[in-house]
Amino acid sequence: MTTGPHEQRRNMKKKICVFTGTRAEYGLLKRLLDDIKKDPDLCLQIVVSGTHLSREHGFTLSHIEADGFCADEKIDILMGADSSSGICKSIGLGLISYSDALKRLEPDMIVLLGDRFETFAMAATAMIMRVPIAHLHGGETTQGAIDEPMRHAITKMSQLHFTSTEEYRKRVIQLGENPDRVVNVGAIGTENIRKLDLMDKNTFEKKINFSLGIQSVLVTFHPVTLEKDTAGEQFGMVLNVLDEFDRLKIIFTKANADEGGMIINRMIDAYAEKRKEKAIAFASMGQRLYLSAMKHVNAVVGNSSSGIIETPSFKMPTVNIGDRQKGRIRAKNTIDCAVSEQAIRRALKTALSDTFVKSIQDLVNPYEKKDTVKTILKRLKDQDLTHILKKEFYDLDFNIN
Repeated sequence: MTTGPHEQRRNMKKKICVFTGTRAEYGLLKRLLDDIKKDPDLCLQIVVSGTHLSREHGFTLSHIEADGFCADEKIDILMGADSSSGICKSIGLGLISYSDALKRLEPDMIVLLGDRFETFAMAATAMIMRVPIAHLHGGETTQGAIDEPMRHAITKMSQLHFTSTEEYRKRVIQLGENPDRVVNVGAIGTENIRKLDLMDKNTFEKKINFSLGIQSVLVTFHPVTLEKDTAGEQFGMVLNVLDEFDRLKIIFTKANADEGGMIINRMIDAYAEKRKEKAIAFASMGQRLYLSAMKHVNAVVGNSSSGIIETPSFKMPTVNIGDRQKGRIRAKNTIDCAVSEQAIRRALKTALSDTFVKSIQDLVNPYEKKDTVKTILKRLKDQDLTHILKKEFYDLDFNIN
């Protein structure tokens, strides 16, 4: 069959495939997707998987399509089991299904962000199928989650690296990656804050049909996946403390598809159902709504990476509970606390105090850098892929006794 002129032009472009498996990751990648799609020298391909295809997690494929993107491949790998064995089965199904997708798409390079098990499965697949990987947010540490070793494994399977701070750039190099292929671009999410048209408070409240009242918090709590069966007990402590603050309004965003995530989500639903004037819950808010919430609440509470990375740009107090984000670089707006009602209560009181809010008004976000997306796009376009798959281990010049 003869290929038409339009298809010939399409095939001459560098094909950049972007993988997304969660709502948060897609929100971070959206501006990069926009710019790849608009670039005349690039052909955008999108593989959608994970919770995007889960009704329980908000079926956020609809958000992607509403933004004008077409998913070239939709791959459901979630086995429905809220357990470590279920996640292992999902990874296995991912390896099988993603390989078929990459065989059909034949991308020149695939873009991966972060450290989740869906991303790990795609990285392993791309490596075996000889598809070069560009990885965002490598070199970071989250000592309480299985994401930690998965992130570093993805780094070793990748050929091009875009880190969110200079310290993380050095850590990727420490893992043996050539410095010429490791670029500190800043966190892509902080640029979204500056570029997105966020809602004013009145518009936001009308949009979600919920009043923020005198004081409000945005709560996102995920299971600490390197601990066994602690999700329900830990989140119960969080809810008990929140209940003590009678005038506090609460916006919940639900947990990811991690072991223990379903327990947390059921607890959120039960809490919000009984306290409709006090709390509201979302499976997914979308990036604009989520960042608008972050802009207008009085504090962020939980253990999400966004509570560490994005909140400094708003000069927003954040209460970081437990070990999930242990090891990640923090600005001085982060109040770390142990998982106990006493510690959470003390941290939340501090976060809501005028004294603390005033003390962080001059902070600088360590993750913020100019032209993040522009820098990534240029490197994706300019990178010579001819011999990129074969990597030498880059040894640091020091002696270990």
